[in-house]
Amino acid sequence: MTLIVKKFGGSSVATPEKILNVAKRVVNEKKPGDKVVVVVSAMGDTTDDLISLAKDVVGNSDINDKMYSREMDMLLATGEQVSIALLAMAFKVLGQKSMSMTGWQAGITTNEMHNKAKIKDINPERVFKELEEGSVVIIAGFQGNTDDGDITTLGRGGSDTTAVAIAAALNAEVCEIYTDVDGIYTTDPRIVKDARRMKEITYNEMLELARLGAGVMHPRSVELGKHYGIPIHVRSTFTSDNGTIIGEEYTNTMEEKEFVIRGVTNDMNVAKVAALGVPDKPGIAFKIFSALASKFIDVDMIIQSVRNPDEHMIDMVFTIKKEDIAQTKETLQDLGLNMSIDENVSKVSVVGVGMLGSPGIAATVFGALADADINIEAISTSEISISCLVSADKAKDAVKVIHDKFFPNN
Repeated sequence: MTLIVKKFGGSSVATPEKILNVAKRVVNEKKPGDKVVVVVSAMGDTTDDLISLAKDVVGNSDINDKMYSREMDMLLATGEQVSIALLAMAFKVLGQKSMSMTGWQAGITTNEMHNKAKIKDINPERVFKELEEGSVVIIAGFQGNTDDGDITTLGRGGSDTTAVAIAAALNAEVCEIYTDVDGIYTTDPRIVKDARRMKEITYNEMLELARLGAGVMHPRSVELGKHYGIPIHVRSTFTSDNGTIIGEEYTNTMEEKEFVIRGVTNDMNVAKVAALGVPDKPGIAFKIFSALASKFIDVDMIIQSVRNPDEHMIDMVFTIKKEDIAQTKETLQDLGLNMSIDENVSKVSVVGVGMLGSPGIAATVFGALADADINIEAISTSEISISCLVSADKAKDAVKVIHDKFFPNN
Protein backbone atom coordinates (compact mmCIF):
# COMPACT_ATOMS: atom_id res chain seq x y z
CA MET A 1 0.00 0.00 0.00
CA THR A 2 1.35 3.41 -1.04
CA LEU A 3 0.12 6.94 -0.38
CA ILE A 4 0.89 9.14 -3.39
CA VAL A 5 0.16 12.78 -4.18
CA LYS A 6 -0.12 13.60 -7.89
CA LYS A 7 -0.30 17.17 -9.15
CA PHE A 8 -1.53 18.05 -12.64
CA GLY A 9 -0.98 21.51 -14.08
CA GLY A 10 -3.32 23.63 -16.17
CA SER A 11 -2.16 22.27 -19.52
CA SER A 12 -2.83 18.73 -18.29
CA VAL A 13 -6.50 19.52 -17.55
CA ALA A 14 -7.09 22.14 -20.25
CA THR A 15 -10.01 20.34 -21.95
CA PRO A 16 -12.71 17.81 -20.98
CA GLU A 17 -10.83 15.19 -22.99
CA LYS A 18 -7.61 15.85 -21.07
CA ILE A 19 -9.46 15.73 -17.76
CA LEU A 20 -10.82 12.29 -18.67
CA ASN A 21 -7.33 11.19 -19.70
CA VAL A 22 -5.92 12.29 -16.32
CA ALA A 23 -8.62 10.29 -14.53
CA LYS A 24 -7.92 7.23 -16.69
CA ARG A 25 -4.19 7.47 -16.03
CA VAL A 26 -4.63 7.73 -12.26
CA VAL A 27 -7.07 4.79 -12.21
CA ASN A 28 -4.82 2.63 -14.41
CA GLU A 29 -1.72 3.32 -12.29
CA LYS A 30 -3.49 2.90 -8.95
CA LYS A 31 -2.64 -0.44 -7.35
CA PRO A 32 -4.96 -2.26 -4.94
CA GLY A 33 -4.71 -0.63 -1.52
CA ASP A 34 -3.05 2.54 -2.82
CA LYS A 35 -4.30 5.85 -1.49
CA VAL A 36 -4.15 8.66 -4.03
CA VAL A 37 -4.57 12.42 -3.69
CA VAL A 38 -4.70 14.53 -6.85
CA VAL A 39 -3.96 18.27 -6.76
CA VAL A 40 -4.97 20.27 -9.84
CA SER A 41 -4.54 23.74 -11.25
CA ALA A 42 -7.14 25.74 -13.17
CA MET A 43 -7.91 24.58 -16.71
CA GLY A 44 -5.55 25.90 -19.40
CA ASP A 45 -5.59 29.69 -19.55
CA THR A 46 -8.44 30.10 -17.05
CA THR A 47 -6.37 32.13 -14.57
CA ASP A 48 -5.25 34.52 -17.32
CA ASP A 49 -8.85 34.84 -18.51
CA LEU A 50 -10.03 35.68 -14.99
CA ILE A 51 -7.29 38.30 -14.66
CA SER A 52 -8.43 39.82 -17.98
CA LEU A 53 -12.01 39.99 -16.67
CA ALA A 54 -10.80 41.84 -13.59
CA LYS A 55 -8.84 44.30 -15.72
CA ASP A 56 -11.95 44.96 -17.83
CA VAL A 57 -13.90 45.78 -14.67
CA VAL A 58 -11.35 48.04 -12.95
CA GLY A 59 -10.44 49.89 -16.13
CA ASN A 60 -7.46 52.19 -15.64
CA SER A 61 -6.92 51.06 -12.06
CA ASP A 62 -4.14 48.57 -11.27
CA ILE A 63 -5.53 45.14 -10.26
CA ASN A 64 -2.36 44.64 -8.19
CA ASP A 65 -3.41 47.50 -5.93
CA LYS A 66 -3.96 46.40 -2.36
CA MET A 67 -7.62 47.47 -2.44
CA TYR A 68 -8.37 44.68 -4.93
CA SER A 69 -6.23 41.93 -3.43
CA ARG A 70 -8.94 40.16 -1.42
CA GLU A 71 -11.42 40.16 -4.29
CA MET A 72 -8.77 38.97 -6.75
CA ASP A 73 -8.27 35.92 -4.53
CA MET A 74 -12.02 35.32 -4.44
CA LEU A 75 -12.04 35.48 -8.24
CA LEU A 76 -8.92 33.45 -9.04
CA ALA A 77 -9.76 30.63 -6.62
CA THR A 78 -12.79 29.76 -8.74
CA GLY A 79 -10.57 28.43 -11.53
CA GLU A 80 -9.32 25.49 -9.47
CA GLN A 81 -12.82 24.76 -8.19
CA VAL A 82 -13.97 24.13 -11.75
CA SER A 83 -11.09 21.70 -12.31
CA ILE A 84 -11.62 19.66 -9.14
CA ALA A 85 -15.36 19.26 -9.73
CA LEU A 86 -14.92 18.12 -13.34
CA LEU A 87 -12.10 15.73 -12.44
CA ALA A 88 -14.17 14.22 -9.63
CA MET A 89 -16.96 13.65 -12.16
CA ALA A 90 -14.49 12.01 -14.54
CA PHE A 91 -13.43 9.53 -11.84
CA LYS A 92 -17.07 8.68 -11.13
CA VAL A 93 -17.66 8.01 -14.84
CA LEU A 94 -14.84 5.45 -14.62
CA GLY A 95 -16.37 3.82 -11.55
CA GLN A 96 -13.80 5.23 -9.13
CA LYS A 97 -15.11 6.74 -5.91
CA SER A 98 -13.89 10.33 -5.59
CA MET A 99 -14.29 13.51 -3.59
CA SER A 100 -13.32 17.06 -4.60
CA MET A 101 -12.16 19.55 -1.98
CA THR A 102 -11.31 23.23 -1.98
CA GLY A 103 -8.25 24.36 -0.09
CA TRP A 104 -10.16 25.10 3.11
CA GLN A 105 -12.06 21.80 2.91
CA ALA A 106 -8.70 20.04 2.74
CA GLY A 107 -7.65 21.88 5.92
CA ILE A 108 -5.17 24.36 4.40
CA THR A 109 -4.67 27.48 6.54
CA THR A 110 -2.56 30.39 5.30
CA ASN A 111 -1.40 33.77 6.52
CA GLU A 112 -3.39 36.86 5.53
CA MET A 113 -1.19 38.01 2.61
CA HIS A 114 -3.57 37.98 -0.32
CA ASN A 115 -2.26 37.01 -3.78
CA LYS A 116 0.94 35.43 -2.41
CA ALA A 117 -0.07 33.79 0.85
CA LYS A 118 2.03 31.22 2.68
CA ILE A 119 0.69 28.01 4.16
CA LYS A 120 0.75 28.05 7.97
CA ASP A 121 -0.80 24.69 8.72
CA ILE A 122 -2.71 21.77 7.22
CA ASN A 123 -5.25 19.67 9.10
CA PRO A 124 -5.79 16.73 6.72
CA GLU A 125 -8.37 14.92 8.89
CA ARG A 126 -11.09 15.03 6.24
CA VAL A 127 -8.64 13.98 3.51
CA PHE A 128 -7.59 10.93 5.54
CA LYS A 129 -11.24 10.04 6.18
CA GLU A 130 -12.08 10.03 2.47
CA LEU A 131 -8.93 8.07 1.59
CA GLU A 132 -9.82 5.43 4.18
CA GLU A 133 -13.24 5.12 2.55
CA GLY A 134 -11.64 4.38 -0.81
CA SER A 135 -11.97 7.75 -2.53
CA VAL A 136 -9.44 9.42 -4.76
CA VAL A 137 -9.33 12.90 -3.21
CA ILE A 138 -9.02 15.83 -5.62
CA ILE A 139 -7.78 19.04 -3.99
CA ALA A 140 -7.77 22.55 -5.46
CA GLY A 141 -4.22 23.79 -5.74
CA PHE A 142 -3.08 27.38 -5.33
CA GLN A 143 -5.49 28.27 -2.51
CA GLY A 144 -6.22 28.20 1.21
CA ASN A 145 -8.07 30.12 3.90
CA THR A 146 -7.07 32.50 6.64
CA ASP A 147 -8.06 31.92 10.27
CA ASP A 148 -10.91 34.37 9.62
CA GLY A 149 -12.19 32.32 6.68
CA ASP A 150 -11.03 34.55 3.83
CA ILE A 151 -9.90 32.76 0.67
CA THR A 152 -6.25 33.33 -0.24
CA THR A 153 -4.08 32.30 -3.18
CA LEU A 154 -0.44 31.28 -3.07
CA GLY A 155 0.82 33.10 -6.16
CA ARG A 156 1.71 31.80 -9.60
CA GLY A 157 2.83 28.18 -9.45
CA GLY A 158 1.19 27.77 -6.06
CA SER A 159 -0.38 24.43 -6.98
CA ASP A 160 3.09 22.88 -6.74
CA THR A 161 3.31 24.21 -3.19
CA THR A 162 -0.13 22.83 -2.36
CA ALA A 163 0.85 19.39 -3.65
CA VAL A 164 4.11 19.12 -1.69
CA ALA A 165 2.53 20.58 1.46
CA ILE A 166 -0.31 18.04 1.26
CA ALA A 167 2.24 15.26 0.68
CA ALA A 168 4.11 16.36 3.81
CA ALA A 169 0.92 16.58 5.89
CA LEU A 170 -0.12 13.07 4.78
CA ASN A 171 3.42 11.67 5.08
CA ALA A 172 3.20 10.52 1.46
CA GLU A 173 5.91 8.35 -0.09
CA VAL A 174 6.33 10.66 -3.08
CA CYS A 175 4.87 13.77 -4.70
CA GLU A 176 4.56 13.47 -8.47
CA ILE A 177 4.38 16.72 -10.46
CA TYR A 178 2.92 16.19 -13.94
CA THR A 179 3.59 18.86 -16.57
CA ASP A 180 3.74 19.26 -20.34
CA VAL A 181 7.50 18.54 -20.24
CA ASP A 182 9.11 15.24 -19.29
CA GLY A 183 11.39 16.49 -16.53
CA ILE A 184 13.83 19.23 -15.62
CA TYR A 185 16.28 20.34 -18.29
CA THR A 186 19.64 22.07 -18.19
CA THR A 187 17.82 25.06 -19.69
CA ASP A 188 14.56 25.86 -21.44
CA PRO A 189 14.33 23.49 -24.45
CA ARG A 190 12.38 26.17 -26.29
CA ILE A 191 15.51 28.35 -26.21
CA VAL A 192 18.21 25.67 -26.61
CA LYS A 193 16.92 22.69 -28.59
CA ASP A 194 19.74 20.43 -27.34
CA ALA A 195 19.03 21.09 -23.66
CA ARG A 196 19.66 17.97 -21.60
CA ARG A 197 17.07 16.31 -19.36
CA MET A 198 18.40 15.50 -15.89
CA LYS A 199 17.59 12.21 -14.17
CA GLU A 200 17.99 13.78 -10.74
CA ILE A 201 18.81 17.05 -9.04
CA THR A 202 19.25 18.11 -5.40
CA TYR A 203 16.74 20.19 -3.48
CA ASN A 204 19.26 23.01 -3.13
CA GLU A 205 20.00 23.16 -6.85
CA MET A 206 16.32 22.97 -7.79
CA LEU A 207 15.48 25.67 -5.27
CA GLU A 208 18.01 28.00 -6.87
CA LEU A 209 16.82 27.15 -10.39
CA ALA A 210 13.19 27.76 -9.39
CA ARG A 211 14.02 31.00 -7.56
CA LEU A 212 15.99 32.23 -10.54
CA GLY A 213 13.27 31.63 -13.12
CA ALA A 214 13.38 28.00 -14.27
CA GLY A 215 9.57 27.96 -14.32
CA VAL A 216 9.19 24.21 -13.74
CA MET A 217 8.74 24.22 -9.96
CA HIS A 218 7.53 26.82 -7.46
CA PRO A 219 10.40 27.70 -5.05
CA ARG A 220 8.28 27.22 -1.92
CA SER A 221 7.30 23.72 -3.05
CA VAL A 222 10.97 22.75 -3.23
CA GLU A 223 11.60 24.28 0.21
CA LEU A 224 8.79 22.17 1.65
CA GLY A 225 10.07 19.04 -0.07
CA LYS A 226 13.52 19.61 1.41
CA HIS A 227 12.21 20.44 4.89
CA TYR A 228 10.00 17.36 5.12
CA GLY A 229 12.15 15.02 3.04
CA ILE A 230 9.47 14.41 0.40
CA PRO A 231 10.92 13.13 -2.90
CA ILE A 232 9.48 15.11 -5.84
CA HIS A 233 9.17 13.40 -9.23
CA VAL A 234 8.70 15.83 -12.14
CA ARG A 235 7.35 13.96 -15.16
CA SER A 236 5.21 14.26 -18.29
CA THR A 237 1.43 13.98 -18.28
CA PHE A 238 1.55 12.46 -21.74
CA THR A 239 4.04 9.60 -21.31
CA SER A 240 4.74 6.94 -18.70
CA ASP A 241 8.50 7.57 -18.79
CA ASN A 242 10.41 8.54 -15.66
CA GLY A 243 11.26 12.22 -15.40
CA THR A 244 13.52 14.00 -12.92
CA ILE A 245 13.75 13.17 -9.21
CA ILE A 246 14.37 16.05 -6.80
CA GLY A 247 15.95 14.76 -3.61
CA GLU A 248 18.50 15.34 -0.86
CA GLU A 249 21.48 13.95 -2.75
CA TYR A 250 22.43 12.14 -5.94
CA THR A 251 22.08 8.39 -6.20
CA ASN A 252 23.77 8.33 -9.60
CA THR A 253 27.22 9.72 -8.83
CA MET A 254 28.30 9.61 -12.47
CA GLU A 255 25.61 12.13 -13.43
CA GLU A 256 26.53 14.33 -10.47
CA LYS A 257 30.16 14.50 -11.54
CA GLU A 258 29.54 14.90 -15.24
CA PHE A 259 28.86 18.64 -15.16
CA VAL A 260 29.89 21.37 -12.72
CA ILE A 261 26.86 23.46 -13.72
CA ARG A 262 23.44 21.83 -13.56
CA GLY A 263 21.32 24.47 -15.25
CA VAL A 264 21.02 27.85 -16.96
CA THR A 265 17.88 29.92 -16.31
CA ASN A 266 16.30 33.02 -17.75
CA ASP A 267 13.86 35.16 -15.74
CA MET A 268 12.01 37.81 -17.76
CA ASN A 269 9.71 38.68 -14.87
CA VAL A 270 12.10 41.21 -13.36
CA ALA A 271 12.46 44.97 -13.28
CA LYS A 272 15.47 47.07 -12.33
CA VAL A 273 14.76 49.78 -9.77
CA ALA A 274 17.13 52.66 -9.07
CA ALA A 275 16.49 54.77 -5.96
CA LEU A 276 18.27 58.00 -6.92
CA GLY A 277 20.05 60.51 -4.75
CA VAL A 278 19.69 58.60 -1.50
CA PRO A 279 21.39 60.21 1.55
CA ASP A 280 24.61 58.34 2.34
CA LYS A 281 24.11 57.75 6.04
CA PRO A 282 23.80 54.81 8.45
CA GLY A 283 20.42 53.09 8.46
CA ILE A 284 19.24 54.25 5.02
CA ALA A 285 19.44 50.75 3.51
CA PHE A 286 17.47 49.35 6.43
CA LYS A 287 14.83 52.06 6.03
CA ILE A 288 14.33 51.30 2.33
CA PHE A 289 14.39 47.52 2.39
CA SER A 290 12.42 47.08 5.61
CA ALA A 291 9.68 49.22 4.05
CA LEU A 292 9.69 46.98 0.96
CA ALA A 293 9.75 43.83 3.11
CA SER A 294 6.68 45.02 5.03
CA LYS A 295 4.82 44.91 1.70
CA PHE A 296 6.16 41.38 1.01
CA ILE A 297 8.20 42.63 -1.94
CA ASP A 298 11.11 40.33 -2.82
CA VAL A 299 14.33 42.17 -3.65
CA ASP A 300 17.43 40.81 -5.38
CA MET A 301 20.72 41.96 -6.94
CA ILE A 302 21.29 44.97 -4.67
CA ILE A 303 23.99 47.43 -5.76
CA GLN A 304 24.96 50.62 -3.93
CA SER A 305 26.93 53.16 -5.92
CA VAL A 306 28.42 56.51 -4.89
CA ARG A 307 26.97 59.37 -6.89
CA ASN A 308 29.12 62.18 -5.50
CA PRO A 309 31.31 61.74 -2.39
CA ASP A 310 31.25 65.45 -1.67
CA GLU A 311 27.43 65.55 -1.63
CA HIS A 312 27.14 62.35 0.43
CA MET A 313 24.54 60.95 -1.97
CA ILE A 314 24.27 57.45 -3.41
CA ASP A 315 22.12 55.51 -5.87
CA MET A 316 20.61 52.22 -4.70
CA VAL A 317 19.91 49.74 -7.52
CA PHE A 318 18.02 46.46 -7.08
CA THR A 319 15.66 44.11 -8.89
CA ILE A 320 12.06 43.14 -8.14
CA LYS A 321 9.34 41.08 -9.78
CA LYS A 322 7.27 42.99 -12.32
CA GLU A 323 4.02 42.43 -10.43
CA ASP A 324 5.54 44.37 -7.50
CA ILE A 325 6.27 47.51 -9.53
CA ALA A 326 3.20 49.44 -8.40
CA GLN A 327 3.75 48.75 -4.70
CA THR A 328 7.47 49.48 -5.01
CA LYS A 329 6.74 52.86 -6.59
CA GLU A 330 4.28 53.67 -3.83
CA THR A 331 6.70 52.59 -1.10
CA LEU A 332 9.63 54.61 -2.42
CA GLN A 333 7.42 57.66 -2.97
CA ASP A 334 6.21 57.40 0.62
CA LEU A 335 9.89 57.52 1.65
CA GLY A 336 10.36 60.68 -0.42
CA LEU A 337 12.77 59.05 -2.87
CA ASN A 338 13.21 59.65 -6.58
CA MET A 339 13.45 56.55 -8.73
CA SER A 340 13.69 55.08 -12.19
CA ILE A 341 12.34 51.67 -13.19
CA ASP A 342 13.50 49.65 -16.20
CA GLU A 343 11.34 46.70 -17.24
CA ASN A 344 13.44 45.87 -20.31
CA VAL A 345 15.79 43.53 -18.45
CA SER A 346 16.22 39.81 -17.81
CA LYS A 347 18.12 37.82 -15.20
CA VAL A 348 20.25 35.01 -16.64
CA SER A 349 21.75 32.58 -14.11
CA VAL A 350 23.86 29.45 -13.80
CA VAL A 351 23.33 26.97 -10.94
CA GLY A 352 25.27 23.97 -9.64
CA VAL A 353 26.68 22.58 -6.41
CA GLY A 354 29.78 21.76 -8.43
CA MET A 355 30.63 25.48 -8.36
CA LEU A 356 31.90 25.03 -4.81
CA GLY A 357 35.64 24.57 -5.08
CA SER A 358 35.67 25.09 -8.86
CA PRO A 359 37.47 28.37 -9.70
CA GLY A 360 36.77 30.04 -13.02
CA ILE A 361 32.99 29.60 -13.27
CA ALA A 362 32.30 33.34 -13.06
CA ALA A 363 35.06 34.08 -15.57
CA THR A 364 33.57 31.54 -17.99
CA VAL A 365 30.11 33.12 -17.70
CA PHE A 366 31.42 36.66 -18.15
CA GLY A 367 33.65 35.57 -21.02
CA ALA A 368 30.75 33.91 -22.87
CA LEU A 369 28.70 37.10 -22.58
CA ALA A 370 31.63 39.28 -23.65
CA ASP A 371 32.26 37.14 -26.74
CA ALA A 372 28.60 37.60 -27.68
CA ASP A 373 28.82 41.37 -27.08
CA ILE A 374 26.22 41.23 -24.30
CA ASN A 375 26.57 43.88 -21.60
CA ILE A 376 26.09 42.97 -17.93
CA GLU A 377 24.05 45.54 -15.95
CA ALA A 378 24.27 43.86 -12.52
CA ILE A 379 25.72 40.72 -10.93
CA SER A 380 24.77 38.67 -7.88
CA THR A 381 26.14 35.40 -6.55
CA SER A 382 25.49 32.68 -4.01
CA GLU A 383 27.51 29.59 -3.14
CA ILE A 384 25.86 27.66 -5.97
CA SER A 385 24.69 30.33 -8.45
CA ILE A 386 25.79 33.33 -10.48
CA SER A 387 23.21 35.75 -11.93
CA CYS A 388 23.69 38.48 -14.53
CA LEU A 389 21.17 41.17 -15.41
CA VAL A 390 21.12 41.80 -19.17
CA SER A 391 18.91 43.60 -21.65
CA ALA A 392 15.70 41.64 -22.30
CA ASP A 393 16.32 41.49 -26.04
CA LYS A 394 19.66 39.77 -25.39
CA ALA A 395 18.37 37.24 -22.87
CA LYS A 396 17.89 34.24 -25.18
CA ASP A 397 21.29 34.81 -26.78
CA ALA A 398 22.83 34.98 -23.31
CA VAL A 399 21.27 31.64 -22.34
CA LYS A 400 22.50 30.00 -25.54
CA VAL A 401 26.11 31.13 -25.29
CA ILE A 402 26.40 30.29 -21.59
CA HIS A 403 24.78 26.88 -22.06
CA ASP A 404 27.14 26.11 -24.96
CA LYS A 405 30.13 26.86 -22.72
CA PHE A 406 29.10 24.46 -19.95
CA PHE A 407 27.38 21.78 -22.06
CA PRO A 408 29.52 21.74 -25.23
CA ASN A 409 28.67 18.21 -26.32
CA ASN A 410 24.89 18.65 -26.40
